[in-house]
Amino acid sequence: MKFINTTKAPKAIGPYSQAVLVGNMLFISGQIPIDPETNELFEGNIEDKTDLVLNNLKNIIEEAGFTISDVAKVTIYLKDMINFTKVNEVYSGFFGEHRPARAVVEVSNLPKNVDIEIDAICVKEGD
Repeated sequence: MKFINTTKAPKAIGPYSQAVLVGNMLFISGQIPIDPETNELFEGNIEDKTDLVLNNLKNIIEEAGFTISDVAKVTIYLKDMINFTKVNEVYSGFFGEHRPARAVVEVSNLPKNVDIEIDAICVKEGD
């Protein structure tokens, strides 16, 4: 087991790692809209928050030696399902033709009272 950490994504706000690499699988902790340069919450619209969260995930994925095409499963947590369509548009543009398995769940609250959190699991296929 290897713990992954990069300064290109927000520091963990609790007792956990940004990601954990186990064999050919990468488990990425939930990311919320925090600017990795300032470690402050990003204040913007849901589209910009989604873009920031996805890019933070991407930076962790790349730090571990994986790519976006290795993402097998994504879970999106939303405080309000009314944002589903807007989040989906950003998500679709981010992943392009790659279509990982996904769940979107409405929750009553998230860390730091944010609107969105996303986690992911990556799998690197053997050669």
